[in-house]
Order: sequence, then structure tokens, then C-alpha cells
Amino acid sequence: MSERSGEAHEKAKRGDVGICWIYASYNNTIIHITDLSGSETIAMASGGQVAKADRDKPSPWAAMQAAAKAAKIALDKGIRVVHVKVKAPGGYGPKTPGPGAGPAIRALVRAGLIVDRIEDVTPLPTDTIRKPGGR
Repeated sequence: MSERSGEAHEKAKRGDVGICWIYASYNNTIIHITDLSGSETIAMASGGQVAKADRDKPSPWAAMQAAAKAAKIALDKGIRVVHVKVKAPGGYGPKTPGPGAGPAIRALVRAGLIVDRIEDVTPLPTDTIRKPGGR
């Protein structure tokens, strides 16, 4: 086990660990940091909160700014370690995350949070689903 991974494990025992949900679509990027149970919101930010124009909401720059904003709030509230869960629209939408997912994770690390694990939680149909609308 690496030294950094062991450090994250020790910090997780002390209770200053959270979950960072990153919803990255091609229209916006939403960063939501919760406690381990997921029931209490600690920080939340989106690309629309930091971008002046609508065309900038899904951009990597807006995702980095939103992640830095959420990370600063989480650090102030005592969260040091996060488990990152990346989600794309899924279903009948795109199965790959938008352009802001990678830069958002990078911004979390640069802001001072320790990223313990990164997981993809995109909802994928096991068979298929019908597209909305008529013929």
C-alpha cells in the first residue's frame, strides 16, 4: 500500500471524509460534496454559478472554478478526504462524462483535498430503454 493511500485510510478513520459527486453532462457540471452516508450536503457548486455566459457552463474552466469553490467550503467544514463518484447522464443520453469531469477532479486535488478513490456511477441500462417522444 502506498504512503498516500495509507494516509487517506488513517484520515478516514478520524471522520473527516466525504463523498464528492460530480455530474458532468454536455450542458453543465455539478459538484456536490456530502458526508459518507450521503444524507447531509456539505458543499455544492455548479458551472452555472461561476460562469457569466450560458455557453461557458459545460467548459473545463467553469468545472475547475466550481470544484475549487466546493472544495474550499468543504475544507472549511473539516472535510479532508473525498471519494469521488463521477456520473454522466446515462440512460438514453450519453454514457460518457462531459468535458468538465477531469478538470474538476484535478481542481479538487489542487485545492488541498485528498482523493481516495474515483468511481464511475453512470446509470447504464442492462437491456435497453425506449427513447422519449413519438415516431
